[in-house]
Amino acid sequence: MKNGTAVGIIGGFGGMGRLFSGVFERAGYEVICSGRKTPVSNADIAKMCDIVIVSVPIHDTVRIIDEIAPLLKKEQLLCDFTSIKTAPVSAMLKSEAKVIGLHPMFGPSVSGISGQTIAATPVRCDETTQESLFDIFRNEGATVCTMTPQEHDRIMGVVQGLVHFATLSVAETIKNTGIPLESLISVMSPVYRIEMGLIGRILGQNASLYADILQMNPEAEKVIGEFSNSVRTLGKIVSSKDNESFSDFFKSNSEAFRAYIPQATNDTDLLIEAMVKGK
Repeated sequence: MKNGTAVGIIGGFGGMGRLFSGVFERAGYEVICSGRKTPVSNADIAKMCDIVIVSVPIHDTVRIIDEIAPLLKKEQLLCDFTSIKTAPVSAMLKSEAKVIGLHPMFGPSVSGISGQTIAATPVRCDETTQESLFDIFRNEGATVCTMTPQEHDRIMGVVQGLVHFATLSVAETIKNTGIPLESLISVMSPVYRIEMGLIGRILGQNASLYADILQMNPEAEKVIGEFSNSVRTLGKIVSSKDNESFSDFFKSNSEAFRAYIPQATNDTDLLIEAMVKGK
């Protein structure tokens, strides 16, 4: 790839499409976008552009890829911005194009991609093309993590599936207690407000995105099953009033997280300090 290459983003007028349009334009690339009501069609993008990126809701991704796959040639590069990778990558491999799955690990509300992470699943691509694409993101300050589509979906079953499921479960539980939120928040120290803030942040976004993340990644369902087992185990320990059992449970998890604890403590200390100073 070189400057002057045409980058086509299907769904380019959505939040993520607009964000990455700027990324590619700053790198010197011509960007052409299609949307539901644009003169430029998805087929036009597939025929005109050297790099084709599908940036649509998860539940529409495979359908759109299936529509454009027969139009693509082997010299083109086909990518997607979907939160799951196995099914979209399998669909992209039906084309003749080079294929790299992409998953920006952030939402379109960010001001830029500096400091952000992009998960990538290159499956059919020469190293030169791959590194040229990744360098566009790295030059903007992003980190690119490569993995297989299957590994990606297993990891996202935890990073997104488990975390979002647990967060929504906490929200449901708080709601069902009947205690007014203002009564809870008024007594919360910064560390608790951070946890509550994550709940509010998710609930302020589009429900369909989280439905797709939880319902369309088969690995998420498996992890949620493990979560249910863990909740039952801990619930029984708490009900038993057995301090030794609780200590064993706590120590087992503390050991599993031992290497991460210093970083977690430092990161949250910085957040707490920022919140206190911002009062």
